[in-house]
Amino acid sequence: MSLSAVKKRDRNWEQLLREIRQVDVDALNNKAAFDWMLVEKYLSDKTAGIAFPEELILIYQLGGVQQDVAQTLEFMPKKTRQDFLDRIERLMKVDELISDNITMLKAGLREGITPPVVTLRDVPLQIRNIIPEKVEDSPLLSSFTNYPASVSEKERVEINQKALQIVEKDLYPAFRDLLKFIEAEYIPNAVTSIAMKDLPDGKAWYHHRARHFTTLQIAPKEIHELGLREVKRIRKEMDTVIRESGFEGNFAEFTEFLRTDSQFFVKSAEELLMRYRDIAKRADPELARLFGTLPRLPYGVKAIPDYAAKSQTTAYYYGGSSKNGRPGYFYANTYALDTRPTWEMEALTLHEAMPGHHLQITLAQELPESHPLLQNLSYTGFIEGWGLYSESLGVEMGFYQDPYSKFGQLTYEMWRAVRLVVDTGMHLYGWDRQKAIEFFASNTAKTRHDIEVEIDRYIAWPGQALAYKLGELKIKELRAKSLARLGDNFDIREFHDQVHAKGAVPLDVLELRINKWLDEQSNSPN
Repeated sequence: MSLSAVKKRDRNWEQLLREIRQVDVDALNNKAAFDWMLVEKYLSDKTAGIAFPEELILIYQLGGVQQDVAQTLEFMPKKTRQDFLDRIERLMKVDELISDNITMLKAGLREGITPPVVTLRDVPLQIRNIIPEKVEDSPLLSSFTNYPASVSEKERVEINQKALQIVEKDLYPAFRDLLKFIEAEYIPNAVTSIAMKDLPDGKAWYHHRARHFTTLQIAPKEIHELGLREVKRIRKEMDTVIRESGFEGNFAEFTEFLRTDSQFFVKSAEELLMRYRDIAKRADPELARLFGTLPRLPYGVKAIPDYAAKSQTTAYYYGGSSKNGRPGYFYANTYALDTRPTWEMEALTLHEAMPGHHLQITLAQELPESHPLLQNLSYTGFIEGWGLYSESLGVEMGFYQDPYSKFGQLTYEMWRAVRLVVDTGMHLYGWDRQKAIEFFASNTAKTRHDIEVEIDRYIAWPGQALAYKLGELKIKELRAKSLARLGDNFDIREFHDQVHAKGAVPLDVLELRINKWLDEQSNSPN
């Protein structure tokens, strides 16, 4: 994590792109030519991003070394003694990693490139949560548990003592140095504008990020206008649900009812997780009607760790690994239970678990005879577009039976449409944070806490939020096109399998693939 290392990696990307472009593509078979196209597109985007110093923005409320170290240790395997020695090896390098981070963050200050100061307000507390007064309670040590039977008690004690020593002697001082720097230098001198356009070359940077995340050649101005149209369309559907529910009141009164009435909130974190697990289990048997191929790797539901929960979003998914014997996990936020309404739970579970992220990411990892690079390419437009599309599949799976859950599904779709408006509004048109919050609140039933966390996420992560709605609309467009072309021969299971046949791909590549599949289907005898 240094400027010299970043430059070295950039040179390697540029060299690999030059080399791959020397390949005679016409001499490749169809599969190899397709693989070449994916890698060339990936490298083209990667090298285009070199012009923008992403490496200087390393820490904010949603991520950074104050979260990444403990999380990485937690996800490492625990099958052998060596797995725990590997943890020790990583712990021994963390103080150097923190020092490198501080050096890079200082370079960002000199260049006037930092996250907006509003996204840094919770970072000091996150650092303090990593180094509690009692060292044994540090999340840095929480993964040194559940040893395999092959590791003796004596070895466990020795490893744990070594880990404790490293954390106490080396990592606590390093994190204290980071805390002092963040509070005394970084936050006081961080940029105050929330708009990416106000960073050096920020307008071009934002356009690049929009293309990168959506994988579509659509300008942010067009995205903003599309978002306004989608907000208007979905709002009509929401008004219909309100009327059909029998609620006597307007949109604002109904959303306030959903945000505050006690019937929509659970009393404990355990009950929240239990309800998520119930939804996940009810979803599983419905999948066979919609997919011909399902992933083998299982998944579970966990709470977001306490040290990060306050500033994290409602939920997220973290992929597993068949190789390392680690399941996928849907992480649910149990912080502030009065901001976690039950009417959002069905849509959220379908998005994060099945048939959403777990299905898509695991199917990509399980692709047969595919290079690991292609199994792990990450295109937000495809991945998050599929996640949002999966929420709509809940209708076909028998979910959203009561008006509140149905309104929850529409709220989640509206949420992604609002993103198109507020993300471009803040980063391109100069909307302030409060204007974005009010636009969000006036069009959804999301709780105020969630809305503020979401807006701060878009401030910290420009352009990423654009991918969801654009990806969903592209998949729905291709489904409608396939149904129109194939008529009675359209098979939803086969369509979904085709969408996932090559893993996550750029949306323009997905369209090429589906068009080719449709041509083949149309030309084949019945």
